[in-house]
Amino acid sequence: MESEYDILAVMERLPHRYPFLLVDRVIKVIPNDKILALKNVTMNEPFFQGHFPGRPVMPGVLIIEAMAQAGGILAYETAAPEKRNRLIYFMGMDKVRFRKMVIPGDQIIFEANILKFRSKVAKMSGTATVDGQLVAEAELMASFGDTK
Repeated sequence: MESEYDILAVMERLPHRYPFLLVDRVIKVIPNDKILALKNVTMNEPFFQGHFPGRPVMPGVLIIEAMAQAGGILAYETAAPEKRNRLIYFMGMDKVRFRKMVIPGDQIIFEANILKFRSKVAKMSGTATVDGQLVAEAELMASFGDTK
C-alpha cells in the first residue's frame, strides 16, 4: 500500500530530532519496494556555519545520512508489525559517489529501493537528486536493534 507522510508522521517512525532529523516529508513509500522522501535545504542548517563560511555546501556525509534516514523509514514500513518497536541502525554504505554540490535553497529528493530484506538486516540502493540532477548515490545497509 502506497503512503505519504508529513513531518509528524516521519517523527513517529524515526528517533532523530533537530538538528539531526534530515527528512522533511515522505512523498511516497511502498513497503518491500521503494521510498521517495525530501529535504528542504535552508541557510538555517547549523552545519552551514562552518561548512563553509562564505560558500555554504551541505556536507556529503549528511546527504548520505538523510538518504539512510529515508531508507530507515522504508525498512520500518517493510518490517513485520512486531519489529516496528525496534530501533533501526545504519550499519554500512558501499559504492558512495557524490556528483554535485547541495547548497541552501535546494530541495533534495531521496529515493531508496530494497535490494535485500532479511529479518534483521536490510540492504538498499539510494539516490539523491536536486532539480532532477543526481547529486549522490550509495548502497546502504541497516540493522534492526533493540526496542526503542
